[in-house]
Amino acid sequence: MKKLILLILFMVSAICVHGQTKTDSLEGWRTDGKITFLVNQSAFSNWQPGGDNNLAANVSINYDFNYKKGPWLWDNKVLASYGVTINDDDGMRKTDDRLELNSVLGRKLDKKYWSYSFFMNFRTQFSNGYDYNDDFIGDNEDFPTSGFFKPAYWSFGPGFLWKKSQNFHANFSPLTSKFTLITSEIYTINDDDETNVFYESSNDIETYGVAPGKKALYEFGFNFRGYYKFNIMKNISMENILNLYSNYLNRPKNVDMDYTMNIVMKINDVFSTNLTFQTIYDDNAFEGFQIREVFGLGINYGF
Repeated sequence: MKKLILLILFMVSAICVHGQTKTDSLEGWRTDGKITFLVNQSAFSNWQPGGDNNLAANVSINYDFNYKKGPWLWDNKVLASYGVTINDDDGMRKTDDRLELNSVLGRKLDKKYWSYSFFMNFRTQFSNGYDYNDDFIGDNEDFPTSGFFKPAYWSFGPGFLWKKSQNFHANFSPLTSKFTLITSEIYTINDDDETNVFYESSNDIETYGVAPGKKALYEFGFNFRGYYKFNIMKNISMENILNLYSNYLNRPKNVDMDYTMNIVMKINDVFSTNLTFQTIYDDNAFEGFQIREVFGLGINYGF
């Protein structure tokens, strides 16, 4: 099932962008960035069906700074986002938290779109996250389940870059080193016995694949990163980012996946309606698909 989902996502993206991209020819530095502020709000007064007053806000940055000179190219992308929701019952809670840097250095081959490449990816989050879903423990924020550099992921390696344009490219790295880093204790919930629910620290159990008492996990494998951006119709764009990783050292058939889709429905130069969907499969973190979805009215600033 997982392989089928990956294949469908890849094929749909490829079909949609076919024939819509152009080869980049300009040299020197090219930068393109956007800051988006999303907001959702609900309010109730004497509303008999019920409901909680709530306010949700999310800010995100998507910034590219790329260089091209002769046979050399250097592409960089920064993705950052943070969101919170506030309601009467739960107070303020985090809804989105992401910090990611992607960098690819390439030198052209004789082939038209191909380059030798060396890529680097770094991912973490800004602040602590907590598990609010267990009724036994309530909202105890003394036990963060994640945080800044808890974990952090750092990947790098040589490979080959296929790039038709800034909106259509893919990098293949068959010799990728990947580190999972945990700088201090985080916690998980042990609820095997519901009468005795308690937290266990990262010093006691394996967390995000990192062994008890350790601060890092090293993996070696194959990495694929694909990027596709196209217009569905006038004023509606769709951005697709797909990352796949197979660890040669442990269960190589169990492929990690990180897919993000961003749809922007432009109203004018300032306002838009934005939809972000992200799904992650990484059984070191969670044995199943993690899903994130953010939708709202966007206020955009380009730079």
